[in-house]
Formats: sequence, C-alpha cells, structure tokens
Amino acid sequence: MGKEGLIVLRSERPWRRSIFRIFMYVVFGKAGAHAQDWSPGLVLTIPQAPLERGAIVYRGKGIAPLQHPAVLKSAAGPEVFVIGSGPSLPANDISRIRPRSAILLNGAISLLGDKIDAPLAIAIEDERFVWRHFRLMVDKIAADSICLFSVAVIRAICEIDGGWLADKNVILIDNIRKPYRAKRRKYSQLANLDFIRVKGDRAGFSLDPSKGVFQGGSVAVSALQFAAYCKPERIGFFGLDISNAAEPRFYERVGGTAKSGLARAKDRILSHIGLGRDVCVEQGIELLNFSATSALSECGLPYDSRYALDSKHNENLVP
Repeated sequence: MGKEGLIVLRSERPWRRSIFRIFMYVVFGKAGAHAQDWSPGLVLTIPQAPLERGAIVYRGKGIAPLQHPAVLKSAAGPEVFVIGSGPSLPANDISRIRPRSAILLNGAISLLGDKIDAPLAIAIEDERFVWRHFRLMVDKIAADSICLFSVAVIRAICEIDGGWLADKNVILIDNIRKPYRAKRRKYSQLANLDFIRVKGDRAGFSLDPSKGVFQGGSVAVSALQFAAYCKPERIGFFGLDISNAAEPRFYERVGGTAKSGLARAKDRILSHIGLGRDVCVEQGIELLNFSATSALSECGLPYDSRYALDSKHNENLVP
C-alpha cells in the first residue's frame, strides 16, 4: 500500500470523494446520484444463479470473483447472530456462540481472533468505515472469508488496495432502491415483486438478496435480510443499541468516536427491522435481541438475557 493509502485511512472520506458526490448529484439528480458509488472505474458482473460467479473489475483490471448469496446460505447453520459494535456488546459473552454463526458488522471485526475465531461473514456497507479502518480490515479479515460488501465499499477498497479482495468471497450488498447501474426506485415500484415485502413507503424487506436488499440506516438491516435468506431456526442481535449511538463503540476510545447517523436514523431502522420481524415470523424464524440497552425493544424485540455475562441463565443456551 502506498503513502497515499496510509493517509486516507485516518480520514472520514477523502475530500475528492465528497466533492465528487456533490458533482454527481448536480449532474444526475436524486434519481441517479448513486452512480457515485461505482464511479469512476468499477464494473461489476453480478451472478444471477447460485452456481454462477460474477466478477469485480476496477479500471479495466480483474480484481476478484463476485459470489452469489447461496455461498453464504450453504455455510450457515441453524443459528445466525448479527453482531454490531454498540457499547452494550462487552456485557455479553460472545465467545459462547457457535463457530461460523456470526455476521460481524463494521467494527465488530475487532472481535476476530479474540472472542470470535470463525465468523459466518463480515458485513460493511458504508465506505467511510473503509477509509477510517482499512488497516483493521486487513489485520482482521482472513483469506476465504465471506464478505458482504456494498458497491461503494468495493469501490473504496479498490481505490486503496484492490488486491486485498482477491482471496475473499465477496457477495454484493446491492441497494434495491438505488441499484447498481440503474435509476433510483420508489417503494411503490417494488411492492408487487414476489420476493419483496414493503410497509408503505417507510420500510422494505427482500427475500432474495441476489436481487438486492433494502438499506435502512444501518448495515444491520441488510444483514438481517441476508440472515433470513439462509433460513436458520433463529437470528439473534448483539450490540445493535441504536439509542446510545453517540457513545463510543466498544472498540473505540473515549474522544475518538466516529460520527454516527444511527440515532438520527432510529425510526427508519426500527421500521425496517419491525417489518423483518414480521417476515421472520412468517418464515418460522425466531428473532431475538441480546442487548439490554437496545431500541429494538420498541419494535417488538424485548431483551433476552441468556448471553449476559451476569445472567443466572448462562447455562441455558439456545439448543
């Protein structure tokens, strides 16, 4: 990695990218401004069937294969845990969950090699995390890991060091409302698709992530749709606090907290996860919340203490 890469790792987002975002909005308007996610230089071939492999190409150079979400489904077991990086996380004994059952969101990759040896997948959809923490990604995410990455995240990685992706199993998180190489779509345009569930114009849920997912203010919303696609018996949330997003994440130092839009997006997140809860009930999947301070209790997911460090029920794990 060159000197420029080392500099941008400390930045929220390079100024040139912020200026480019504004330029794309002015040129393409609301309907097409998301073209900035893949511009300039990123070309994706998205696999359409479980046995197909697509491709990631950046500035004319082949970077890595692009996998179908079936790769994730085949690796999943009866439990899938979506693990965020909220301040509540240290109150849980994460080490007791089964290997290859955790989808780690953003800074939760800090758990790798400590509390988590073998995750199911990594999920990152905000490119700002890449610019801030690419060194952490390099240090923590092993070869052959399943990585759920958005278009913008893939492009940002390619800008810094595309070669790092070569030995990863990358699956695309494609925003179904702002899809790759297509115009922005309204909820009403998606409501009649047989793999889609919507709740007015506030929330949506995709049963087929290969065709896109609804992004809803937190990567946890996307991760839930991928988790449900795996058809486990249960899905559990750790560290998805939302209401205390201004506090340092478990891996951050006091005073070194990155800006978060979680609190501002609280209603949007809860609307999507509330709809996801309904879909999971419909699919026979149990949905659980293991954070005592999580706002998830407001959308029908009360706190479950079975993984709490001080719980009297620590021996009564989910079978």
